[in-house]
Amino acid sequence: MHSRNKPARLSRRDVIRAGSIGLFGMSMPQLMAAQSLAAEAANAPVAKAKSCILLFMWGGPGHQDTWDLKPDAPAEVRGEFKPISTNILGIQICEHFPQLATRTDKLAIIRSMTHTDVNHLTATHYLLTGQSPPPVDDLRMDWPHIGSVLSRLGRGRGPLPPFVSMRPKLENTVPRFVEQSHGQFAGWLGPNWDPLTIDADPSKPDYRVGDFALQEGITDHRLTERRSLLQSLENKLERVNSSAALNAMSEHYSRAFDLLVSAVGGAAFDLTKEPDSVRDRYGGNPHGQSVLQARRLVEQGVPLVTVFWPNDGIKNVSVYWDTHSKEFIDHKTRLMPPADQAFSALLDDLADRGMLDETLVVWTGEFGRTPKVGQRNSDAGAGADGRDHWPNCFTSVLAGGGIQGGQVYGSSDRQAAYPETNPVNPVDLVATIYKQLGVPEELELRDHLNRPAVICPGRPIRELIS
Repeated sequence: MHSRNKPARLSRRDVIRAGSIGLFGMSMPQLMAAQSLAAEAANAPVAKAKSCILLFMWGGPGHQDTWDLKPDAPAEVRGEFKPISTNILGIQICEHFPQLATRTDKLAIIRSMTHTDVNHLTATHYLLTGQSPPPVDDLRMDWPHIGSVLSRLGRGRGPLPPFVSMRPKLENTVPRFVEQSHGQFAGWLGPNWDPLTIDADPSKPDYRVGDFALQEGITDHRLTERRSLLQSLENKLERVNSSAALNAMSEHYSRAFDLLVSAVGGAAFDLTKEPDSVRDRYGGNPHGQSVLQARRLVEQGVPLVTVFWPNDGIKNVSVYWDTHSKEFIDHKTRLMPPADQAFSALLDDLADRGMLDETLVVWTGEFGRTPKVGQRNSDAGAGADGRDHWPNCFTSVLAGGGIQGGQVYGSSDRQAAYPETNPVNPVDLVATIYKQLGVPEELELRDHLNRPAVICPGRPIRELIS
């Protein structure tokens, strides 16, 4: 820095250097700025949910092998699994979801989801934004993720980021799939509204998130001195050039310092503070611990956390829920048991903490799987023991946050190929999520060129709302 005897020569870069702390390429003040730039939402409805945990099953779960079994269909359609009864008379789900079967009274199962995109990278866009993907392969042209919209509206409380994305990278993660799936970020809203992305594996003993801790050698006293110096510099600059932007930046720095010294900041990402019994309930795998991390974050006021399924398969054979081969082996071993355990633990944990009514939980993939085993419906195809991509009909599940549990909405035909009743497009599912979170219907937001756009033109599914 320049000499303290010549403070007038300090540049904005010097000020930023004095106060910023890097976090995944974004300075902490930028993170705070993204949190506080709120749009006015006229006539906003009352939010039934304060937060949302979106459990995204990357790859596309086989709906007829999880939530929508067809026991009377031909063998090549019904597959190997059997349905079991749930705690709601008349509703059955797969035998490999035994824990969720005892909690179906909390679930709204939508068996008539539908769109037309067979591509993983762009189909995700439908479910995460409610909109069809843009015609160009540019993530900055995407429609914004639900969490980015909430960030833009100024949602959230306390020092934590308003939108967090859990997508732990394991050793065999497919980079292109993870990095280029559309709809994960803020798109045309701009990078200020992107999520805090956590790639670390929360099931590892050395799990750590960014710089939510003082660097070695920086004591609380030194941090306070830096804060005082920064305030002095900002005061001098403000007298020279008073502006709303400068005042806002001062507030962002203040919140960045508060995060570092608060009990909430680092502690929210410290899973060792959870009792072993709680961690065990979620499962010791990356997905289970990611779901537990999501619960800790919404408990501290984060409005939306997306938990993406990690790639725990074998590269070039089966990855994520993308079971072009080994459909039944993978579903009953590496996929459904941890999904069943984590989702069930989350429902119980939220209920025990009095948070289920104010936390919306969404379980979905980007599409389903082909009606027939071995059927080809994309360039990827399917082996004799697998199912290909199938967007024409699949299942999404909602719970908590003002959703009426213990029901099935919509139905598929005899082969689980197409909706038979009450088809639901992703735009209407997302509109339902927005409604529960108190986002006005027909809300308009403006892009970086100041062009207005209706963020979600869908209509909420009224029958799902309690």
